[in-house]
Amino acid sequence: MADTIDDVAAEAAGQGPVEPAIDEQGVAEQLVAQAREKGIELVGPNGLLSQPTIVKKRQRRLTGVDQIVLSLSARGLTTGEISAHFAEVYGASVSRETVSKITDRVLEEMSAWMNRPLDEVYPVIFIDAIVVKVRDGQVRNKPIYVVIGVTVNGERDILGLWAGDGNEGAKFWLQILTELKNRGVADVCIAVCDGLKGLPETINSVWELTTVQACILHLIRNTSCYASRKYWDQIGHDLRPVYTAATEAEARARFVDFADKWGRPYPAIRRLWENAWSEFVPFLDYDAEIRKIICSTNAIESLNAPYRRAVRVRGHFPNEQAAMKCLYLTTRSLDPTGKGRARWATRWKPALNAFAITFEGRIRTP
Repeated sequence: MADTIDDVAAEAAGQGPVEPAIDEQGVAEQLVAQAREKGIELVGPNGLLSQPTIVKKRQRRLTGVDQIVLSLSARGLTTGEISAHFAEVYGASVSRETVSKITDRVLEEMSAWMNRPLDEVYPVIFIDAIVVKVRDGQVRNKPIYVVIGVTVNGERDILGLWAGDGNEGAKFWLQILTELKNRGVADVCIAVCDGLKGLPETINSVWELTTVQACILHLIRNTSCYASRKYWDQIGHDLRPVYTAATEAEARARFVDFADKWGRPYPAIRRLWENAWSEFVPFLDYDAEIRKIICSTNAIESLNAPYRRAVRVRGHFPNEQAAMKCLYLTTRSLDPTGKGRARWATRWKPALNAFAITFEGRIRTP
């Protein structure tokens, strides 16, 4: 008989002949095998089919969302602004609480970063402060100190971030510098700082051979703060022979000329330089290449500008931890490796030679 019993039964029921069962798995395997023989990839970035995303057990968010949140937070956006950004751009609902939980995940990473081992020798370190507004009962200014090192390879290395209260003394600085020494920093050739109370003495108690150097850039900028804006160019022009002098005697003579002209209308400028003179003088003993490293405006601003931008966009922070977290995320975004390292100067080898000669026996190249 041409018809089977099942076909007859199906026709009697008005359903038509029964189609034979198809082995879908077998057909799929045959199609994939034939495609591979012809050199066609069905799955993958260049394939016809997309690779499925595997979500781990108990995972509630895809990692791409986390990276976007951290990137926006590093630019100073608040949790509410990040949430609104997702709703506006992606049409996705990400609550402020979720954003806060995502950014809190970096706290453990920040702690590990603050305790990582450091290089044995740094030719130069810079100690600077970023002023942030913290809402602690009332909004007030709070300094967060950043220590930047220049390695023997000519790279910028951000050694850490520490929150202060504006009244730091020798005990506070001893704690920070001892922490750096315990993390592996055995020697620093030059420490550039801004005359912070108790800091120069503490530096020499931790590293006996370190030369404490006043920050020339800060001296020049602070000079402008005391003068009318219309005289800034003239003051800068008259001040240049002081910090470019070849010897201390020449610098003193040029400063006397400068003080005679500008000391009468702006006595605070004269007092500023006289108070900082003992920390300024060592700068005159350095080779021109070392002077360039210490006064590398572009390198310093490449770090300070992102910090100031993030702080300015944020306005103020609810607490100290939020400010530290924002600045750490900014530091993290400066370098893909998360270490915050970058080239300090394009012509490092001449400077390295100058350091090796000036600080003989103290510069150890890897």
